[in-house]
Amino acid sequence: MTLPTTDTRVTYPAGATEALSRVLHVEARGGGHAVLLDTTAFHPVDHAWPDQGADRGVLEIGTRRWTVTGCVVGATDGTTLHLGADSPVRKGTEGWAFVVAHLIEGAAGDAPAEGDDAVVRVDAAHRAAVSAGHTGCHLASLALNRALAGRWKKDVAPDALGAPNFDALAIDTTAIGEFGSVDRYRLGKSLRRKGFTVEDLDLPATAAAVNATLAAWTATGAPISVVADGGGLTDRRRWVCDLPGERAEIPCGGTHLASLAGVDVTVRLALGDADGTPVLQMDTRVGVPAPR
Repeated sequence: MTLPTTDTRVTYPAGATEALSRVLHVEARGGGHAVLLDTTAFHPVDHAWPDQGADRGVLEIGTRRWTVTGCVVGATDGTTLHLGADSPVRKGTEGWAFVVAHLIEGAAGDAPAEGDDAVVRVDAAHRAAVSAGHTGCHLASLALNRALAGRWKKDVAPDALGAPNFDALAIDTTAIGEFGSVDRYRLGKSLRRKGFTVEDLDLPATAAAVNATLAAWTATGAPISVVADGGGLTDRRRWVCDLPGERAEIPCGGTHLASLAGVDVTVRLALGDADGTPVLQMDTRVGVPAPR
């Protein structure tokens, strides 16, 4: 079986939920198969940045249909296919091809064949819900950075809008789901040494400031786009939101809403503890207009 020598071409950054494709490689994995295509609309989970999970949907060849039970980033040197965390190299390493592996169930005789023409169809409702969650996550992080800007005693790297980038410096985990996300920030000694003041953090006042900023931003209905340097899986992509008087631009490999029209984003903040280290948790919820 021949493995690809170039990256999978991806259409999900532009919002596509369907793609015509060709089967390049099929390999038995567990009780099913990993199917590599030349082009896909499926957003895969990347073990290096697992905050957004994989799309759901189906793979069709003629009258046959398979449910895609998982979709992951893989890497191949032309001889071996490595999936997810088993990859021995970082995405973008020269001499390797980085691919989207569509995982399906079924016996060997029921698998697609290399060279087959295929269609992938993504669950558009699930995609839209997760895209809303990802957009809200970016906006909330920027609004939180702005609300906490006065708590820094030292100069640190700024975010996309020029505020001290608390989100990047303190983030522990991010989980993006349907219509929301959960971010956890460690407020430990390392962050304090960078100049952040943890003492007397007023959570209600901070949450109110974040939500006021979010309300002002979403009221603009600002357009959103994902700008890509190319169509390959590893090509650099950036989330861009044109707010009045300022443009937010953040490196991002996920999927997003097309605008803030009718969107409502709110956060809740809570303090917790992780092995003696204070943890700030931000729960973000996103409301979107009902489909017509």
